[in-house]
Amino acid sequence: MTVQHKELAEGRWAKMPFLEQMANIGSEVERALNWRIKNNPAYSRQAFERALELTDLTLKSSRNKSRLKEVSRVREALVDYFTGDNIFLSSDLLWKKYFLSFAYAARRKT
Repeated sequence: MTVQHKELAEGRWAKMPFLEQMANIGSEVERALNWRIKNNPAYSRQAFERALELTDLTLKSSRNKSRLKEVSRVREALVDYFTGDNIFLSSDLLWKKYFLSFAYAARRKT
C-alpha cells in the first residue's frame, strides 16, 4: 500500500487533536461507503485504504495510550466489514453514526 497522505505521515497528523484525527478517518470511511453504494468498488477500496492509513497514523502517533485499544478495535472492525466476513455485524449506519460523533465534537472544539 502506497502512502496517500504524505504530508500527514511526515508529522502533521501527530500534531492534530484526537477528535480531528477520528473525524478525518470517518470522512474516508464515509467516502468508502458512498462509493460502495454507487457500485464503484475501485473507488470504495481506495477510500477504505486511505482510512486504514489514517488509522495506522493515529495508532503510531497516539499521545494518549488509553485510546490505542479503541482505535485498534475500530481498525479491526473496519477491515472485517470491508474485506472480511463481517463477524462484528457492522453496518453502514453503524459506521456513519460512530464517526459522526467525532466530526460533531471536533467541530465544536474549533
